[in-house]
Amino acid sequence: MENIWFSAALWLGLALLATLLSIWLGLSVALTEIVVGVAAQLGVGAALGPKVLGAEQGWIVFLAGVGSIVLTFLAGAELEPEAFRKSWKEATVLGLAAFLAPFLGVAAIAHYLLGWAAQPAWLAGVALSTTSVAVVYAVMLELGLNKTAYGKLILAACFVNDLATVVALGLLFAPFGLRTLLFALGLAGGLFVLLKVTGPFFQKYGGRTSELEAKFLLFALFALGGLAVWSGSEAVLPAYLVGMVLAGTVGKDHALVRRLRTLTFGFLTPFYFIRAGSLVQMPVLVSGFGVFAALLLGKMLTKFVGVFPVTHRYRYPQGESMYTTLLMSTGLTFGTISALYGLSHGIISAAQYSYLVAAVIASAVVPTWLANRFFLPRRHLEQVPKSTQEVAA
Repeated sequence: MENIWFSAALWLGLALLATLLSIWLGLSVALTEIVVGVAAQLGVGAALGPKVLGAEQGWIVFLAGVGSIVLTFLAGAELEPEAFRKSWKEATVLGLAAFLAPFLGVAAIAHYLLGWAAQPAWLAGVALSTTSVAVVYAVMLELGLNKTAYGKLILAACFVNDLATVVALGLLFAPFGLRTLLFALGLAGGLFVLLKVTGPFFQKYGGRTSELEAKFLLFALFALGGLAVWSGSEAVLPAYLVGMVLAGTVGKDHALVRRLRTLTFGFLTPFYFIRAGSLVQMPVLVSGFGVFAALLLGKMLTKFVGVFPVTHRYRYPQGESMYTTLLMSTGLTFGTISALYGLSHGIISAAQYSYLVAAVIASAVVPTWLANRFFLPRRHLEQVPKSTQEVAA
């Protein structure tokens, strides 16, 4: 679409439709935006041509990327340092279990059942071992669970899971070099400076209509994200760490957090979630539905094998165990990043990439719907003010 304003109107119209559907159906808006993205690619593409939606246009890719970065940052900012210190062992065990079981299990399924070579099979294991911080945080925020100790624990476990995924991707396919070392040093230095400077800087210059705080945070996220991309990593990786470091500053400024949420959920994340849905190539899935189903079921079953016993070890109630397991089964950001890395470096074929991306995106939809439809943790919801709950129980 040549007229950028018509294109923007189309995307925000889809976002509005997805929001209305989430209200009418009582579903997470992240889920409905993904589904609307799939439907839009089919409907708009069939009626007006595959390029009309323009999911690969540079400005849409950029806004989607910013959405994932800021959303991940907000998830990290919700993690209170004191709460994390109290539950870090449980979060680490949950996160590592959620990584190891699908990493090994899906790799075995891809190699022995689907007949993929060793390298593509390991890449499939990496891509489907993730848990989506973006999806989980969006669901937690809509339900109000982000304010509970339970919600903060799950978000911390998601971070551990995705950190293990990034490390595995690097060790298996992107050997560490000088740029990686410089990125690690730069990230550590940047986090230290942010920890020491942000609070006093905001106290002295913040609280004005110029929104200095938002500009400062976006500058830091973009700078560290650029350093990550330069090193061969991904821009979203530092965002959660920045959020965690600034949880004691940004996380306690409720007015600032509300303004950032307005920017993120009102404008940025619809591009991220709708674009994710639009990447599903239905003709490929129809011709190879068995491969797609094996990968999706493989991820969900191995997540269950890994996470469910851990929740019992920590004496979660039955329904809460299932809810936790299903949320830890979601995937999106790092899963698609891993699949795209494999395609761009010749590790997997275009068809394998389509199957993996479809399975990753489906894992953002199916477990989320099952969790919110059948296994809502009501004892935790009772701790949440009714005004903060946006999804029907």
